[in-house]
This record gives sequence, C-alpha cells and structure tokens, in this order.
Amino acid sequence: MKRALAFSCMIAVSAIICGCNKDGSRNATQESGASASQAASAASAVTAASSVQERGALSAVAKAQLPAEAVETLRLIKAGGPYPFGEDGVLFRNSSTLLPQHPRGYYHAYTVRTPGSTERGQRRIVCGGPRKQTSDCYYTDDYYVTFKRIAE
Repeated sequence: MKRALAFSCMIAVSAIICGCNKDGSRNATQESGASASQAASAASAVTAASSVQERGALSAVAKAQLPAEAVETLRLIKAGGPYPFGEDGVLFRNSSTLLPQHPRGYYHAYTVRTPGSTERGQRRIVCGGPRKQTSDCYYTDDYYVTFKRIAE
C-alpha cells in the first residue's frame, strides 16, 4: 500500500513539474521557436559549453567585427522593429547562466539572419535592459552555447 501511494505521489509530482514547463515558464528553446533537433543539440552542447565558456569569462566582439546581418539586427532592435521573425524579442531566461545574472525578464533574444537559409538558423543577439537598448548585448553563432559581449 505504501509503495502504491509513493508511486502515485511520484507520478503526480512529475505531472506537475512537466505541466509547469508548458505555459508561462517555457524555456528559451521553446520561446525562440526552435525545432526539436535544435533543442536537443543545444541541450547537449550546454554541458560542453560550461567547460568552454565559464561564467563571467565572456569574450568581446566589436560591432565592426560582427556579420552584416548582426549589425542589421542591432539596428532593428534600436528601432523597435519590425523584426523578420515572430519569435524575435522573446524572453531569454539565461537558465544556463552563461550571461551575467539579472532578474527574469531582463534579456530578450533576436534572430540574426543566416544568408541562404530559409530557417532562423543558429545566430542570435541577446540584449538586456529596456527594449530598444543595445548597450548590454551579446552575440551567439552557435544557438546559445557560447556568447560574446558586443562592444560598441
């Protein structure tokens, strides 16, 4: 009897935990409209990234060194859009804590177009602070595995 009760409790807790991940507390992969294959590769790569890019050890990239498409994305962020993809501007949770810690809602993710691709690709810019502000932005070309701080 005790085992059946314990098993039922475990099932209930699992259902609650899984259910909480469906609506308002979606992770960054779901919020950015990623495909299942991108989500799987990003999840496995995050573990490897922690050894490659330690917290607080972000390298910098000058705006002039960014791809032209990233510079265009920064321009769109400053202008407040319009963005090429409906997922642009969604909440980025920083759950892997590769970026500096801030309260939930601080970071937002934007697509950087990939020439020749019909999909969103892996390149993103994540900016923190108020919308239209680009003073605290980061570039990733490997779908949130590593970041470089954008220096203006």
